[in-house]
Amino acid sequence: MNSSDIALLATALGSVIFLVVLIVSRIRLHPLLALIITSIGVGLVTGMPGEKLIKSIEAGAGHTLGAVGLVVALGAMLGRILAAGGVTESIANLIITRTSTRMLPWAMAGAAFIIGIPMFFEVGLVVLLPLIFSVARKLDETGSIKGSAYVYVGVPVIAALASMHGMVPPHPGPLTAIASLNANIGATMLYGFIAAIPAIILGGPVYGAIVTPRLKVKPDQGLIDQFSQDAAEGASTGQAPPSLGLSLLTALLPALLMLFHAIAELLLPKGSTLLSITDFLGDPGIAMLVGVLFAAWTLIISRGGNSELLRTQLSASVKPIANVLLIIAGGGAFQHVLGDAKVGDAIMHLSQQFSLSPLLLGWIISMLLSVSTGSATVGIVGASGLLAPLVGHDPSLNASLLALSVGCGSLFFNYANHAGFWLVKESFGMTMGEATATISIIQSIVSVVGLVMVLLMNLAPPLV
Repeated sequence: MNSSDIALLATALGSVIFLVVLIVSRIRLHPLLALIITSIGVGLVTGMPGEKLIKSIEAGAGHTLGAVGLVVALGAMLGRILAAGGVTESIANLIITRTSTRMLPWAMAGAAFIIGIPMFFEVGLVVLLPLIFSVARKLDETGSIKGSAYVYVGVPVIAALASMHGMVPPHPGPLTAIASLNANIGATMLYGFIAAIPAIILGGPVYGAIVTPRLKVKPDQGLIDQFSQDAAEGASTGQAPPSLGLSLLTALLPALLMLFHAIAELLLPKGSTLLSITDFLGDPGIAMLVGVLFAAWTLIISRGGNSELLRTQLSASVKPIANVLLIIAGGGAFQHVLGDAKVGDAIMHLSQQFSLSPLLLGWIISMLLSVSTGSATVGIVGASGLLAPLVGHDPSLNASLLALSVGCGSLFFNYANHAGFWLVKESFGMTMGEATATISIIQSIVSVVGLVMVLLMNLAPPLV
C-alpha cells in the first residue's frame, strides 16, 4: 500500500459515513438522492473530471437497473398472480387439514419457503397474513399451546421469507450482488437454497418454540376478522383452488429453469444445442417472463378469469417496487464511481495486508450499512460495489459465495429503521419489545447462520 491507496481508502470510508449521515440524520434524504450525492462527492474528491463523473453515474445506474430491474418487476407480477390465483389458499387448506399442532411451524415454514421464492419479504408477508391468521386463530381456539399462537405460526414464516429475500435470486438483493460481482446466478441460487434451509430451521421452528411461551401477542380483532373473511370469500367464489401440484409448479417454475441452467452447465459440453436452450431459458429475465405467462394462463385465463382485472392487478403490483428499483439504480451509480476512482484497487491492496476473508468482510460491510441506513438494498449495493474489484484480481475467490455473504449480512438485526420491522409490528399488534424479540432476532439468526454456511461451503470445491 502507498499514500494514494490510503487516501482512496479514507475516501471510501468517508463516503460510507457521509451516505449513512444523509439517510439517518435529520436531513433524512431519500437513499437514491443520498447515493447520487455521495457518488458525486467521491468523484470530486478523487479528482475525476466532471464529464467523466457524469458518464460514470449514468453508466452505473443504467447497467445495474438493466440487469436487475426487469427481473424484479416480473417477480412482483408473479407474486400478485400467485395470490390472485388461489395458490396461497391451496397451500393453506393442505396445512390446516393435514398437519398436527406440533408440525404446524414446519409446515408454515415450508409454505413460506415456496411462496417466498418470487416475492419480496413485505409482499410475501402480506400475502401470507390470511394464512397465518386463519391457522393461528384455529390453534388459539384449541388452547393447545402455551403462549401466543400467532407467534408460534408467524415466526417460521418470517424466518423463511427473510432467508429467501436475502439469499436466493430472483430477489433484488441477491440479483444486485450477482450483477455487481459478476457471479454465476445458478451457483448462487444453489448456494442460497443450501444456506437458507438451516437458517430457516434455526430462525423459524426452533427459535419459535423458545420465544412463543414468553409472548402474549394477539393482533387486533378487527384485523383478524378481516383476514379470515378475505380468506373465506376467496374460497366461496365457486372456483375450485388449483391443485397442490399446479400451485407448486407455478410458484417454482422460474427457479427450476434457473436451476436447470446451472445443472446443464455442469453436465453438458459447451456448444451443445441443449445447453444453448437452457442458457436462454435459464436467464433470470426469460425465466421470470416464462413464469409470469405460465401463471397468468394456468391460474387466471384458462380458468375463466377476467383478463382486464388481471391487467389492472399486474399494473398495481409494480408500483410498490419503484422505490426499490430507484435505490438499486443509485447503488449502481455509487459502485461505478468507486470503481472508476480506483477505490476498489485500494481495498484489494488493503485486503492483501490482512488475513480477513473477503467473504467475512463482505458480510460485515453489508451488515453495517444495512443496520445503519435501514435498507438491506443499500447494504448490498454498497458492499458489492466496494468489493467488486476483488473478484477480478483474485481468481480463487468464489464470487457466488461472496454475493451470498453480502446478502446474508444485509439481513442482520432488522430494526425500527427498516420497513419490514414496522410491517410485522403493526400487523401482529406487537410492542416494540415484542417486535424486537421476533423479527429483529429472527433475522439476526438467519444472517449469522447464513454466514456460517457460506464459510463452510467455501471449504468445498466450487459448484461452477
